[in-house]
Amino acid sequence: NCPPGLEYLTQIDQILIHQQIELLEILTGFETNNKYEIKNALGQRVYFAAEDTDCCTRNCCGPSRPFTLRIIDNMNHEVITLQRPLRCSSCCFPCCLQELEVQAPPGTPVGYVVQNWHPCLPKFTIQNEKRMDILKITGPCVVCSCCEDINFEVKSVDETATVGRISKQWSGLLKEAVTDADNFGITFPMDLDVKMKAVMIGACFLIVSLSFTNT
Repeated sequence: NCPPGLEYLTQIDQILIHQQIELLEILTGFETNNKYEIKNALGQRVYFAAEDTDCCTRNCCGPSRPFTLRIIDNMNHEVITLQRPLRCSSCCFPCCLQELEVQAPPGTPVGYVVQNWHPCLPKFTIQNEKRMDILKITGPCVVCSCCEDINFEVKSVDETATVGRISKQWSGLLKEAVTDADNFGITFPMDLDVKMKAVMIGACFLIVSLSFTNT
C-alpha cells in the first residue's frame, strides 16, 4: 500500500532537509522560490523539493502565502505534492488557520496537516486521507533560540507519548544572521505508515513557512 516513489521511506526512521541558499535573495531581499534537498542520515540526497509560487504572492503574502511544493525523486519523478491554500496564521482568527494537503502520488491526497488554535504554543494535527486524527505536533512557546536546536515534538493523538520530532537545527551564527536558509531533521518510527511519513515531511515544510520564513 505504498505510493509509488516512497518505497525508500519505508526503510528509514530519520530524514534531513537542507534549504538551499539563494544568492539573489541575499542580494536583493526579495523572497525567491525556496528549494530543498531531502537527504538520509548519511547525507545522500533521496528527494529534491521546490516551491512553485509567483513573485507577487511570495513577496506580498509573506509567511502566510499559499504555495505548491513539488517533491521529486532522483529519477526526476514527482512523488509528493504539497498544497497550501491562503489562510490566516494569527491566533486571533481561530476559524481560518493554516492547513496543508499532502498528495502522493500527485492528485491523490494521503493526509493533511492542520494548525490548531492555541494562545501561545504552535500546535498541529496530522490527519490521514479520511480526515481522521493520527498524530499531534507541539512546538515551543518561543520559536527562537541561539546556538541550539528548536524542537517540535510529534505525539500520539492523546499527547501522552512522544513518537517523533521535527527539529530546526542550529546552522551557525553567520548563516542564521544573513539568510533564512535552514536545516531541519525529522525522526519517526521505522514502522510508521509510509503515508504518514510523507505527511510529516509536509508538516515540516508548513512549520518552516510559518515559523522560519523572514518575509
